[in-house]
This record gives sequence, C-alpha cells and structure tokens, in this order.
Amino acid sequence: MIEVRKTLVIVEETRLEGGKKVEPPVRKVGVLAVVNNPYAGRYSHELDEIVEFSRGLGRQLGELARQTLGQTVEGYGKAAIVGTNGEQEHAVAFLTTVFGDAFRAAVGGGKAWISSATKRGSAGTRLDIPIAYKDALWVRSHYDAMEVGIPDAPNPDEVLVAVAVTNRERPHARLGGLRKEEVQGEDGLR
Repeated sequence: MIEVRKTLVIVEETRLEGGKKVEPPVRKVGVLAVVNNPYAGRYSHELDEIVEFSRGLGRQLGELARQTLGQTVEGYGKAAIVGTNGEQEHAVAFLTTVFGDAFRAAVGGGKAWISSATKRGSAGTRLDIPIAYKDALWVRSHYDAMEVGIPDAPNPDEVLVAVAVTNRERPHARLGGLRKEEVQGEDGLR
C-alpha cells in the first residue's frame, strides 16, 4: 500500500529581474509529495501499483498547485527523485501518462506533453522541475525550471514526486520563437 508521508508547497514570486520590474510578477508554485516505494529493494517487471496510485496523486498535486497559484496556469512540469533503495524507473512510474492526464485536468487542461525529470538521490537531494507552456511546447518564452527539495526526503525506500505551475512566461522573455498568442493548439507543439 502506498501512502503519502508528507507534502510541501513552495511559492516563488519574481518581482524584479535585471533591475527592471516584472509586471505582473512571475509566480511559480511547486507541490511536493513524499510517498513510500512499494518496490524498494526488489526488482519487479510490473510497476502497476505505482502507476495506478499516481492517478489520484496527480489529481491531488494538480488541484493544490492550481489553488495555490490562484491564477490561470500557463506553464507546468513534473519531476521525481527515487530513494537509494529504488530504481529510477520507479520515479518514472509515478510520472506516466496516468499521472500526467490527472495533473493536466486538475490544473485546467493543456495540449502539450508535460516536461519531466527523474533521478535517484538521498534525503535533501535537490531537483529541477522543467517547465514549458501548457498548450504548445515550441513557446520558448515559457521554458523555465523550479528548484525544489525536502531536507528529510526521499528516504531510501521513498519517492519524492513534484509538480510545478506558473502564471506566465519568464521575466522579460525576449529570445524569439513561437509566441503564446500565435499558438494554434492543435497538436501540443505549435
């Protein structure tokens, strides 16, 4: 049985960048959950227990992220750290399409696949959650990341699962590419 040991919500607002005001402020919300890993210390060909549990976890983390952001979600991402008694594949199992679809629905939808990162680590390991525009991956202005971590997680038999949402593009984004106003939103790319 998989259970959540703890959650953490992080809110980051950037109001000044490069000596210039950011209006409106860029708001990022990270929501982290520490869960036990039922496959820690043993190999299993099937990881169904994690995948099925991840549906509810994706919904919970997404709802909390959206509520905390308090604005329309424009960017999103997901990531996980598996403890040292687990495999990286266990972290990936928490972030499959089952998790992603529930998370996407909870934050108000999105056409683009959700950028992700996974790795193995010990308690206190930091993780960068990659962030991209929710309706089209080629919107360069929203490429970003949010660094997160919990001092006492993951333990060797745990997985730290994290999501991030943003209210807008990076501060003063000006390096070209597809603009969000140009998105057709048909394929999640453009």
